[in-house]
Amino acid sequence: MPQTFRSRNLRFLDASYCSNISLEAVRMPRLVDLRLHNCEGINATSMASLSECVFLEALQLDFCWLLTSVTLDLPRLRHISLVNCRKIVELNLSSPALVSINVTSCPILNRIAIISTALEKLVLQKQQSLTTIMLQCLCLSEVDLTGCESLNDSICEVFRDGGGCPMLNTLILDSCESLTNVNLNSISLCTLSLTGCLGLTNLQLACPRLQKVHLDGCDYLEKASFSPVGLYSLNLGICAHLTELEIRAPQMKALEMKGCGALSQANIDCPQLHSLDASFCSLLNNVFLASATAACPSIELLVLMSCTSIGPEGLLALQRLSNLTLLDMSYTYLTNLQPIIDSCSQLKVLKLQACKYLENTALIPLHKGRALPNLCELDLSYGTLSQSAIEELLAWCPHLTRLSLNGCVNMHNLDWRFGACNSYSDSESPKKQNKSDLRDDKINVKGNPNQLLQHLNCVGCANIKKVIIPASAQCVNLSSLNLSLSANIQEVNLACLNLATLKLSNCIALEILQLDCPHLTSLLLQACGIEEQELECTIQSCNLLETLDVRFCPKISSTSIAKLRLMSPDLKRIFSSF
Repeated sequence: MPQTFRSRNLRFLDASYCSNISLEAVRMPRLVDLRLHNCEGINATSMASLSECVFLEALQLDFCWLLTSVTLDLPRLRHISLVNCRKIVELNLSSPALVSINVTSCPILNRIAIISTALEKLVLQKQQSLTTIMLQCLCLSEVDLTGCESLNDSICEVFRDGGGCPMLNTLILDSCESLTNVNLNSISLCTLSLTGCLGLTNLQLACPRLQKVHLDGCDYLEKASFSPVGLYSLNLGICAHLTELEIRAPQMKALEMKGCGALSQANIDCPQLHSLDASFCSLLNNVFLASATAACPSIELLVLMSCTSIGPEGLLALQRLSNLTLLDMSYTYLTNLQPIIDSCSQLKVLKLQACKYLENTALIPLHKGRALPNLCELDLSYGTLSQSAIEELLAWCPHLTRLSLNGCVNMHNLDWRFGACNSYSDSESPKKQNKSDLRDDKINVKGNPNQLLQHLNCVGCANIKKVIIPASAQCVNLSSLNLSLSANIQEVNLACLNLATLKLSNCIALEILQLDCPHLTSLLLQACGIEEQELECTIQSCNLLETLDVRFCPKISSTSIAKLRLMSPDLKRIFSSF
């Protein structure tokens, strides 16, 4: 093409792969669509000719490898594409009509300035050298700068109120590793993502409409302020270096601070907060709990697992939480339940996993529902309570519907023939009764008609050898029993009318399995030592059984599996190693 080319009526020109074209003296005033894909002659001086194309709406400059700078002021330009422009350093666009811009694989692009009243979305991913962005885009609502590693803290000025993007709704700054101090105040911002910003240490957000924020991978965040924000929930991930936190969120319902082990100061003002998880925040103390309960009186679910700096005095602050129904104090130094009893009268769920300092007498106030009458779920897993304390709990707390005793090393047998689940008068004690009168065939065991236990978990109780629940125990509501990983269980004898699921996986010592459970539908015996004949006899009494798992059972053969199928035609699923 000659360099003196002129055309007043040309509207479309595709000069792609014309390596020598430069357009330095070309005038095309009516041109609407120009495609210059892989034109090596196009450079910064070509922009003067393009600026004369006042009707230009679409411009493609992909693979123009000698292009170092683009500066255009085109009132009708709507679409521009710059892909693999390896030497471009600067891009300046002034076009009120601009609606889309594609900038990809421009490794040394350093500066971008855009003026547009129509652009709504700007995506500039993985522009590793980009340090400066200037925007005057009145309708811009979404910006994605993922992987722009060289962007520094000054980028926040662009997206603040008065920074040129008054309608900004979504800002994505994922993996912008040079960011250290993000300070944003915006009345329009609703979504902010800072995932993978490894250098971020300080975060200050004053965005009253902000509803979503993503901080995964911000491992070195030290100070964070969300005041005010419109968040409904916030997950701080595992910010192991976070030391100071401020939150003022009138609408927040759920806050998760799990794993913030260095957090020592937290000012939380969330009057609608429903759930607070401060697991493993070991430096948070009584002062924090007092201020949090005062500012967040609507908390219903509170997790203080491994919050070892909160003592009995601090727990008295829970009196302010009249709606508290779940409390998790696992892995703490609790010795008794009195502070909880005094403060949480409405409690329904109490988790005390691995509370190894809990005294054997700590559960006595729970007997017969005298304290915490609404309590229905109790987790005492991995504790050191004695066998007698557990037996008394089973006997005297019929109101519990779910009980977890996983990994309790002091549990030796679960034998309910001798007192457990039976009703006693206040003057009676199980220990005072004559053992000979407690056998089912000699006395009429009175059974507690209010026994509500539905789910019992005794996973990994290595010292249990026998599990016996006779019909006289009247555990008519028990529907699920999990004894998996209790490797020394030898005998299981159950008479539970409504038991539906029984899990005995990895009970390698199991020899005797007797079931009078007419509603049993699922029996899991994976890696058990039960004999073929014992299993066959057991299955005959389980007419509603639908699922049987006997994988890795060393004493169960393929012949036995075939027999089981014939004996139980209604059995829908048999999992075996054959």
